[in-house]
Amino acid sequence: MDSSIQSSLLPHGSLIDPESLMNIRNLELRARVVVEGFWTGIHRSPYHGFSAEFTEYRQYTPGDDLRYLDWRVFARSDRYFIKKFEDETNLRCYLVVDQSPSMKYGSRKVSKADYSTTLAATLAYFLYLQGDGIGLLTFEEQIRDYLPARHRTGHLRQLMHLLERPVAGSATNLSAPLKRIAEIVRKRALVVLISDFLAPLDWLESDILALAASGHEVVVFQVLDPAELNFDFKSAAMFEDLETGKTLFVDPGTARADYLKRLEAHCTGLRETCQKLGASYHRLDTSRPLELALYDFLRGRTRRRTGVRRVNQPA
Repeated sequence: MDSSIQSSLLPHGSLIDPESLMNIRNLELRARVVVEGFWTGIHRSPYHGFSAEFTEYRQYTPGDDLRYLDWRVFARSDRYFIKKFEDETNLRCYLVVDQSPSMKYGSRKVSKADYSTTLAATLAYFLYLQGDGIGLLTFEEQIRDYLPARHRTGHLRQLMHLLERPVAGSATNLSAPLKRIAEIVRKRALVVLISDFLAPLDWLESDILALAASGHEVVVFQVLDPAELNFDFKSAAMFEDLETGKTLFVDPGTARADYLKRLEAHCTGLRETCQKLGASYHRLDTSRPLELALYDFLRGRTRRRTGVRRVNQPA
């Protein structure tokens, strides 16, 4: 994101460092802090218009209908904003979250699992406030938990509880959850897939194509640790595969160039597959503030609304 937009979006140092954010033990409270910080920043900036499928806001002007004043926003920002609504049904969103062992990795205080579950919780909390139905599917080598998309009392808390479960399993099967969503979700929905995607991508194109052909919109978040992206290890050491338990002695000085080349090729393949099929792709590292991840999500949906691309199932 352009630095001028970023500073205008969330001014006065309101971006929360993920390491500080993780000091909040309660996941729902953590998500609320991110969303409220995001809205405070966005209302102070000129960039507060987003997708027509979300409630949008504009500043109050004399003569506006007072029934549509958002008093919660006023309490947070001491400014008056009017809700703007579109004549369309509420969104249904399914969060598909990787909880396999590879997500336990973290070179700093924030693991990929911590970051991913907080991202999912943030999106769930944000969409719930908009009146949208939120569902959840978690997985490792098999599907762990499934929660249908709903918007009712107690549903958000149940979703948060499932997200707080620790990672498990011994492998990653990224194909199974997408096939499951394609099978059971009949009405058009938004499918958000959150994973490190450190697995073969042979399955990905056909599975996303099946979702897109059914009318679903797909958003992909690839979450990686800064050490995985930079491979800035200084000395030779034993590296352990968190999913297989296998160890390998690696000298970073000789392995770095080849590793970075392979990783970039892998990420490029994932991005190009998403672009080909009309899915939004975002690569995040665990040091990136969650407010900006939420901004990426909304900006991607806005772009899609202004240039919808339908993907048809080939004969």
